Amino acid sequence: MKRIATTTGLYPLPDWAKSQLREQKGRQRDDLISGNEGEDVTATYDTAREEVIERQQAAELDRIVEGQLRWDDMLCHPLAVHDAVEAGGILRYYDNNNFYREMSVQGELTTTGDLATELNAAARIAPDDARQAVLPGPCSLADLATDEYYGDEDAFLDAVAGFLAEEVRSCPAVETTLLLEPSLAVDPPPEQAETIDAIETVAEAATGEVIVHTYWGTPSTGLYASLLDASVDGVGLDLVTSASDVGALGREYGYPDATAFGVVDGQNTRIETAEEIDRLLDDALTDADMPNRAYLTINTEAFYLPFGRFDRKLAALADAVTPEEVAP
Repeated sequence: MKRIATTTGLYPLPDWAKSQLREQKGRQRDDLISGNEGEDVTATYDTAREEVIERQQAAELDRIVEGQLRWDDMLCHPLAVHDAVEAGGILRYYDNNNFYREMSVQGELTTTGDLATELNAAARIAPDDARQAVLPGPCSLADLATDEYYGDEDAFLDAVAGFLAEEVRSCPAVETTLLLEPSLAVDPPPEQAETIDAIETVAEAATGEVIVHTYWGTPSTGLYASLLDASVDGVGLDLVTSASDVGALGREYGYPDATAFGVVDGQNTRIETAEEIDRLLDDALTDADMPNRAYLTINTEAFYLPFGRFDRKLAALADAVTPEEVAP
């Protein structure tokens, strides 16, 4: 089994950038990113992007992500910069103490090119590195948003999937595409066929190995089995919050050839050791069909962490990949 050190993106801002952006953007709800930021704000994000990519390179991660530093509304960011979406009041982001603006879709979800702009910038900084795209899965994005245009849940999910697919098609090629789907574990959808169709729509447009990453729980057994049969390359599972349930899924259904394991806690400042990560992974693999490629990652988005601790989490992931198992 080959171990690959990577992350789920959505990084915390470096401390200097956080302070600078408070002065440049302001601190109110209406000052959050909406796609029309000025040159000074853009320049700050550009410099911060370079820094977080350099931190990943210094840690010798096997996959480099852009960092998603502009994603003030977390997984709702692709809608936050869309002209047909109205940003409203503040809503709780899943079951934690973070909040995002309600994204009310008022018109047709056409492509914006925002994701491509970010990934092209990352490609210019790290042209020779194995890069990874990070974006919300269609189910989680539809779950977090409010439909005021399509009028039907299935039609809205189809529209969100089509929108994400078009965004991905305009992006540069990458080695891995990670679709973040916490809703598949937190609030599993009742209609599995529609869920899988939406995920496959995005996956078919993506490049590289496509992994659907779930966290804050595990998918239901039926949904997990459906994901194994779907036209994706792999599934991501959260060992930090749900180690025993993940192990049960692995023993009953096995793991896909490419499996992402959330082995580092994205919401706790404690730094894991390589030995602790090994034990967590070994327990999950006991009596289960082993994947060919294990992506070792932070279990959730990383923005919850102070920047200094986040930097050490990158080192912990790299340390968990032994020299004999480092991906090319």
